[in-house]
Amino acid sequence: MKHGTIFLFAILTWPPVAFAAGGGELGRPPPAISITPESPLQGEPVMVSIAQPGPLKEATFDGVPLRTVPFAGTRRIFIGIDINTKPGAYPLRLVFPNGEVVERTIMVVARERYEAPLGIPEKLGGNTPQAAEQLVSSLASENAVLAGLWTNPRVLWSEAFKPPLRTELVVTDVYGYNRDTVGSIITHKGTDFRAEEGTRVRAMNRGVVRLARTFRTYGKTIVVDHGLGLQTMYMHLSAIRVNGGQLVRPGDILGLSGQTGYAESPHLHLSVRINNISIDPAKFLGFFGVQL
Repeated sequence: MKHGTIFLFAILTWPPVAFAAGGGELGRPPPAISITPESPLQGEPVMVSIAQPGPLKEATFDGVPLRTVPFAGTRRIFIGIDINTKPGAYPLRLVFPNGEVVERTIMVVARERYEAPLGIPEKLGGNTPQAAEQLVSSLASENAVLAGLWTNPRVLWSEAFKPPLRTELVVTDVYGYNRDTVGSIITHKGTDFRAEEGTRVRAMNRGVVRLARTFRTYGKTIVVDHGLGLQTMYMHLSAIRVNGGQLVRPGDILGLSGQTGYAESPHLHLSVRINNISIDPAKFLGFFGVQL
C-alpha cells in the first residue's frame, strides 16, 4: 500500500456482451460509473456503481484486486477504508474485456477524532490503572480471535442488508471517536443502538455463524460470516440463541440484547468488518436504503 491500509469487498454481476474496440458496447456509450461518496472519511465504506452490464477483465483499488459477488442484477463495488488510512488520493481502475480502461480517483478525507471519557465498570475492576491495563490486554486478545475467523470463499447472501433490530433505530454511540479509558485511548469501531435488555437481535443477512461465545470485554458475542471477508458482529448480548456453524437467514433471531462485558447499560453494539477492518455500520446500511 502506498498510503495506508485499505481492504476491499466488491459486488459484480451481468451477462457477457460485446464491446467495440476503443470504448463501450457496440453502438452504446461507455458504462456510467458513480462513486458514493467520492470523498469518504477515514473508516467509511465506498460504493461504486456501474449501470451498464458487462464483465470486467480486472478491477483494482490502489493496486489491490477487488473481489466480486452477484447482487440485484447489477454491478457494484464496495471498498472498505481503514480508519487509520492516510488521507489522500487513491486510484480505482476498471478494465473491460476489449481493453477499455476506466480510472477514477477516490479522495480519502481525515476524520475528526474527538475524545470522550468512559470509565470502567466495577464488574471489570473499576477505574484503576490495573483494570485499564487488563482491559487493553483483553481487547487485543479478543480482536486477535475475531481477526482469525474463517470466511467462506463464496458469497453467502443475495438480499439487501437489513437492520439488526426491528424496534425503532436510535443510535446512542457513533463510530470512529476515541474513548479515554483511565488514560488508555480506545477507538470505538462500531455503532451502538438503544435496545432494552432482552430485545431480539436479528441477522442482517444470510450467512454462517462463525463465532458464538462470551468474551471478557465484548461480552456475549456473535459473528455472522456473509462470505468473501464480509462479517457482521453483535456484541454485549444477554443471551445467545445460535451455534457456531449454523446457517442463518435475514431476520433470524441470533440472541438478545444486554450489557455483558465492557458495557454500563443495555444496548447493541454492531460492527461491520470487511477483511477484518471495521467500517462505519451506519454508512454501510445506508447503501441498502437504511437511514439512521
